[in-house]
Amino acid sequence: MRTFDSKVSYNEGYKELRPFIGALFKVNNCEYFAPLSSPKPKHKVLKNSIDMIRIKEGVYGVINFNNMIPVTKNNYSIIDLSKDNKDNISIYRLELLKNQLRWLTRNREEIYKKS
Repeated sequence: MRTFDSKVSYNEGYKELRPFIGALFKVNNCEYFAPLSSPKPKHKVLKNSIDMIRIKEGVYGVINFNNMIPVTKNNYSIIDLSKDNKDNISIYRLELLKNQLRWLTRNREEIYKKS
């Protein structure tokens, strides 16, 4: 897909085995993946826009709707955050993902409308 749209994320070099984490949406029987971005200082000052929503005012990062792509079931796998993932995910990253998931769950209607 990257050959058609340069906004499609790509891990190059040492990051190529790192998974993309995001929100999965179903709209009119089509599934879409909207990547999550880890928190950065700029996220706290940016405003929500048509292509991005801050997660807890940017404290937990953002959802990048501008990088949303269509997917099928064979393009993704579900990560179970309740399991002990310390071997695969750092403790900081695991806590961040849990916080993002809690916020996403509480704000699901707003996020779905935006998608």
